[in-house]
Amino acid sequence: MLLLPLLLLAACSPAQEAPDRVPERIIEPRRSEADAPRGEERLRATMLELHNEARAAVRMPPLAWDERLAEDAEDYAKELARRGAFEHSKQPNGPAAQGENLWTGTRGAYRYEEMARHWIEERRHFVNAPIPNVSRTGRFVDAGHYSQIVWSGTTRVGCALASNRRDDYLVCRYSPAGNVWGRKALP
Repeated sequence: MLLLPLLLLAACSPAQEAPDRVPERIIEPRRSEADAPRGEERLRATMLELHNEARAAVRMPPLAWDERLAEDAEDYAKELARRGAFEHSKQPNGPAAQGENLWTGTRGAYRYEEMARHWIEERRHFVNAPIPNVSRTGRFVDAGHYSQIVWSGTTRVGCALASNRRDDYLVCRYSPAGNVWGRKALP
C-alpha cells in the first residue's frame, strides 16, 4: 500500500477572532520527490530568505531573525508534536501578542522551501483589504499566512520545526503580530 505524504496548513487567525476557533485544514499534494534536508541553520536561512523575498516583492523591508521568537516557536512546535494536535496557541492581546503561522505534513517528506512556499503561494488569493477580508475567495484561511508574512508592521520572525513519529510541525512566530482585525497588511 502506497502512502502519500500529507500536509496541513493553519492560517494565522485575525487578532480579534474567537480564540476557541479551530483553524481550517488544507490538504495539498507534495510537489517534489527530492530529499528533505534538515538542520536548524538551514531552517533559519530558508525561512528568512523566502519570507524576505515575498516581502521584497511588495516593497516591504526585510524581517530580522529573532532568537526569542524562534524559542517560542520551538516550544509550541514541540507541544503540537507531543500532543499530535494542530491548532493555534492561545495568545495574549496587545503588544505581547505574536503572529503565528502553522504547517504540518508527513515527517521528513517536505523540504523547508516547500513548507514556506505553501504559505507564500497564497499570494494568488490575497487582496489588500482590512482583515479578515484579505482573500479573493472570501475565506481568510486562503490568504492569512501570506498576509502575516508581508504585514507592514512586522519586523521580526523566528521559526522552529518539531516532529513526532508521523508528522512534522513547523511554527513561525512574528513580531509585532500581523493580521490585526480591521487593518490592511500593506500601506
